[in-house]
Amino acid sequence: MIASQQLRAAAQRSRIFEKRRRAAALTAWCAAILFIACAAMTAPARAQQQPANGWNTDLSVKQVPTVPIETKPATGTTVVKKKENGAPSSPDMSKVRLVALLTADGQRIEQEIVWRIYEPSTTPGTTGKLLSTRNDASPIVDLKAGTYTINAAFGRAHLTRKVTVAAGVETTEPFVLNAGGLRVRVTTPEAKLDNVKATYNIETDERDQRGNRRTVLSKAKPDVVIRLNSGIYHIISTLGDTNATVESDVTVEAGKLTEATVSHKAARVTLKLVNREGGEALPDTEWSVLTPEGQTIKSSIGALPTHILAPGKYMAVAKSQGKVFRRGFDVANGDAIQVEVLRQ
Repeated sequence: MIASQQLRAAAQRSRIFEKRRRAAALTAWCAAILFIACAAMTAPARAQQQPANGWNTDLSVKQVPTVPIETKPATGTTVVKKKENGAPSSPDMSKVRLVALLTADGQRIEQEIVWRIYEPSTTPGTTGKLLSTRNDASPIVDLKAGTYTINAAFGRAHLTRKVTVAAGVETTEPFVLNAGGLRVRVTTPEAKLDNVKATYNIETDERDQRGNRRTVLSKAKPDVVIRLNSGIYHIISTLGDTNATVESDVTVEAGKLTEATVSHKAARVTLKLVNREGGEALPDTEWSVLTPEGQTIKSSIGALPTHILAPGKYMAVAKSQGKVFRRGFDVANGDAIQVEVLRQ
């Protein structure tokens, strides 16, 4: 009996296993059918998206232009439109480039040049209203058609000329300054006079109807390069503050540096009013230094005034407490002396 029960259980297990096997096979078959159907549906779409080489399709793509988004400025904000470079701002305007040349061979001045542009003058022989001042080396200026007076200044060298501007035309206007440099060196007879201040004036070589020269520059310092137009100049160098002067003519050439050396002959003189020889200087004294002809060279006030004088003969005049005292003296080149005037 037990054996028959075992046989029935084994047969039942075999039937369950067979059902499961058939269900798995059916599931696999359905999956295969579904895969084939999906592949058949998607193949035409892929073929349309990826046409073979040389095939033409009816698909066209249009590029939509980008439209800039305009934004309104905030309240209280001023918007200044950028001015485009290049063409003149209006048809009747012209662009004029100004170029300064040191010499006629084309050596351009690249710095320390000042331009002044004047409007046309209605009065002959006069300069019109100043329109613009530019400090850049080669400025580009917008001008209306017309005739202008333009000045280019390079130190003391300068050139002024008229420029005629046509409407709507870009031009370049060269200014040949024919400029050179002048450097003056000053020497003194003794080292004890080296610290004495020296200055010089530059004058034109030409004289006017009254015989006077025109001053180009006053109180110029030695060892400093002064830019000048080429030509002949007259220089007057002064050592100290009286009559120790030297005059000379120099020639400045365009594009070159001219160096001139001035040798001074002078003496240092200190004035002193005393009650006795070697005594202390009296204060509040008025002094005058005169030439033998009576010409006043220098006037000063003080106890111990010091002056630089050219070699020669002089008269020292001292005024103190309503009285006048005098003494003559001589000085030679390189002297450093003290002149005592006795109050008696």
